[in-house]
Amino acid sequence: MRPSASRVVGWGIVGPGKIAHRFAEVATKHPGARLAAVQGRDAARAQAFADAWRVDGGAPAVHTDLDALLRDPGVDAVYVATPHAFHADAVRRALEAGKPVLCEKSLTPNAALTRELCALSQARGVFLMEAVWTRFLPAWTQVGAWLAAGAIGAVRGIQSSFCFDPPYDAGSRLFDPAQAGGAMLDLGVYNLSMTQWVLQRALGTCPPLARMDVDGTLAPTGVEQRVAATLVFEGGIASQFQCGLDGRAPNTLQVLGERGHIVVCARFWEATRVELYVGDAPPVVVETRATINGFEGEVEEAMRCIAEGRVESATMPHADSIVVAGWMDTIRARLGVPDPFQPDPFQPDPFKPDPFRAAG
Repeated sequence: MRPSASRVVGWGIVGPGKIAHRFAEVATKHPGARLAAVQGRDAARAQAFADAWRVDGGAPAVHTDLDALLRDPGVDAVYVATPHAFHADAVRRALEAGKPVLCEKSLTPNAALTRELCALSQARGVFLMEAVWTRFLPAWTQVGAWLAAGAIGAVRGIQSSFCFDPPYDAGSRLFDPAQAGGAMLDLGVYNLSMTQWVLQRALGTCPPLARMDVDGTLAPTGVEQRVAATLVFEGGIASQFQCGLDGRAPNTLQVLGERGHIVVCARFWEATRVELYVGDAPPVVVETRATINGFEGEVEEAMRCIAEGRVESATMPHADSIVVAGWMDTIRARLGVPDPFQPDPFQPDPFKPDPFRAAG
């Protein structure tokens, strides 16, 4: 039985790491949600996480076994926050158990696995959404309204960056191939997913790619440390972006138009400030604020879809996840990054006939 629109949704967290704390805050503060259970392989770490989010009704249940969490009657839906390499297994098992899933991005390390999970969601009739929380932020809602209204005229291009400089650690999830590390899956997914979203809001659909230019640098572990790429879409709009684990950047996203431009200010993936420039007029500046911490938008969307019996979100649909995963496959393949998670060693190029060209 799926939760009704008025029923509080009990969430189970798989992977009690750093990002999961942000989700837990929403699950404990949102009136439509509660944190029912936590699953982690390290019992002490999972218990400490649960204790940190103890509320009046007590701490969430703790499981070290995923199947135990999926059997927990208090768990209505699952949030997956493990490293990328372990997403697919957790999502697959949750869907097979009939549990709706919100899974951190990137949903999987490649398009083949992403397509497989989305097909399973459709076949089982169980909700699945990649947690690209940026799409649900109030600041981006304002950007979408400006684009839909044609405030800057026809879109001519998009420019963005997402770079930071963590200490190099070959065993960390950022640099370890076994954990599907690298700049694309952790950072570049935001540049690409929001490029896709901008074009959808401006044009009604994201056009197929016409060509892609890629350059970059690999870390000593073989994963991509820095990527600079230009995606040119049919019709001529180009999106230029850089993402990296070895430097700093403005970390903004700009939409360039025939009459003006839009700036999504620093840390565009969690923006609270957007600016509209038209001609020589002073900019229109909009400041927004999260009601909890910014994750509430995607959680509310997931709970709404679950209550309505939907298998996917119209704002973050399965097709969008599959297409972006395909773009990342191509970028990483062109840089020579091996993909140990690819079931087929042949990675299709989106500039030859293949399903990605037909997808929006």
